[in-house]
Amino acid sequence: MTTVLRYAAFTSDPGGGNPAGVVLDARGLDEAEMQVIAAEVGYSETAFLTGSAGGVWTVRYFSPKAEVPFCGHATVATAVALAERDGPGEIVFSTRAGIVPVTVDAELRATLTSVEPSVEDAGDISEVLGLLGWAPEDLDPVLPPRIAYAGARHLVLGTATRQRLADLDYDFNGLLAYMLERDLTTLQLVWQESPTTFHVRDPFPVGGVVEDPATGAAAAAFGAYLRELGLAQPTLTLHQGEDLGRPSLITVDLHPDDQRIRVSGNAVPIPPPD
Repeated sequence: MTTVLRYAAFTSDPGGGNPAGVVLDARGLDEAEMQVIAAEVGYSETAFLTGSAGGVWTVRYFSPKAEVPFCGHATVATAVALAERDGPGEIVFSTRAGIVPVTVDAELRATLTSVEPSVEDAGDISEVLGLLGWAPEDLDPVLPPRIAYAGARHLVLGTATRQRLADLDYDFNGLLAYMLERDLTTLQLVWQESPTTFHVRDPFPVGGVVEDPATGAAAAAFGAYLRELGLAQPTLTLHQGEDLGRPSLITVDLHPDDQRIRVSGNAVPIPPPD
């Protein structure tokens, strides 16, 4: 029988953050079996460790609907689960997006280092604005639309007001088709509170989930996005999940001598139901 651990990532409260399933020994599972388990767990992602060699763990990530190349919150959850079992320190994951090192400190706070990021023009966004029910004047001109990548592709859209971000009600099937056509994992919808503090929401219909409460992969991509625009600060704070009642806190660090992005957060076990 496969043991599935459950963790809440980017929070110190089991009732907050983004829940992730973690299977520390998935060596006997094939792809179809992993997909079934992820659907049964029902979280936005479940991580499966399929083996290790030379100190590198191979990990795969499945949403309830499909495999994804990289998942930040499930990586943080898996790293903390390994640290609780084996002790804190350095962990290296081999993902479908590339090698992702993670450091877990004595307080069980994990910091992942993304794969090499990239940013590209988003093109015409009139269709996606219609699917979101947004008007062009809802956008923040300081945060222009871009597609950002740090292991997965995310369309970044900045909104001018916190209220517009709070009033999220989109066409699920329409956005699903739009994102599949463009190989997008989530939308990163952003409101800027200050130069270092942002509030974000991430629709995730391609995973069969209306919204992600915390998205580490998108946080890394957003760090690359801000750096591309010349708006980056050394450390950024992202608040996510507040509108879902699952507040998450994500720290993004940008190093001047490294293009890769560091994303940090806590993870805690989710107690089994009574």
